[in-house]
Amino acid sequence: MKKVNMPITGIASFAKYPICDDLEKLKADIAVLGVPYDTGVGFLSGCRFGPRRIREVSTHYSRGDAGFYDPERDEVFLAAPNVIVDCGDADVVHGDIQGSFNAIEWAVRKIREKGAIPAIMGGDHSISIPIARGLEPEGSVTVVQLDAHLDWSDSPGGQSWGNGSPMRRMSEMDHIKDMVQIGLRGLGSSRKEDFEAAKAYNSTLISAKESEALGVEGILAKIPKADKYYVTIDIDCFDISLATGTGSPSPGGFSYDFLNSILEGMAKKGDIICFDLVEVAPQYDPTGATTRVAAMTMLNFMGHILKEKEKRQKQQDDKVLHGEISS
Repeated sequence: MKKVNMPITGIASFAKYPICDDLEKLKADIAVLGVPYDTGVGFLSGCRFGPRRIREVSTHYSRGDAGFYDPERDEVFLAAPNVIVDCGDADVVHGDIQGSFNAIEWAVRKIREKGAIPAIMGGDHSISIPIARGLEPEGSVTVVQLDAHLDWSDSPGGQSWGNGSPMRRMSEMDHIKDMVQIGLRGLGSSRKEDFEAAKAYNSTLISAKESEALGVEGILAKIPKADKYYVTIDIDCFDISLATGTGSPSPGGFSYDFLNSILEGMAKKGDIICFDLVEVAPQYDPTGATTRVAAMTMLNFMGHILKEKEKRQKQQDDKVLHGEISS
């Protein structure tokens, strides 16, 4: 008897994709990795539960090899032969910051070594520090951050690895090239001196209000052309009405369609080698809307990344076929 495999049945892997719990055996286009870590949070903790709850709600949207049909574009996304797998969680240990960071970095390096794109669910935003470290073998990487906050704190109270510091720590990494930070807003979201430090680094800062004025195309025009992009998405880039389930929800943020149009444009702009979505703390949203927004944002971005990768490969193959370039 053939299994129907309804969304409510079975193991709650991300979108019910196959599980690969041994990265040495990984063969995929995209590898989903959870990072249930929130030791970097200084106030409202709980985003260690983000990956598990995002996985649970994502099963509602599972489509398997058939992929997702988009009636607005008349296209199917994430269908076979695209391969997406759920690699479980990084081997984090509560209270062990460096041990956990080492495990996250190792997982990112291994996924990239196997030729897959890490799609990472946090966890607090400090996990982007070891994620960025794990991209060191890539050479030059441009980082695009979508966030209500600047995340450029240095080391408040001597803590250098908190969720307010990932962009500052990335700026200290030799392989991180340009940086673009989109959606910044709110009184007290960061200190004046942190903004000054980010500007001194030459990071491109685009506030939420400026983003609305620029529109999607205007935002994309401000993102430097690069060979490789790492996109880090804090769920609080969305307006508080869409994402209450986070430690620092903020009014004045993006709508779902606006944010996902930026991500679609990013996929068209260049090679997304890694992305994360962080700071989902489900217990602060009894409606469950935040986890749904997170799951659908990940699936949408994954779909556009692989669709554009497929188009670029076809263009490359056509050029080889017509003798414009050598194979």
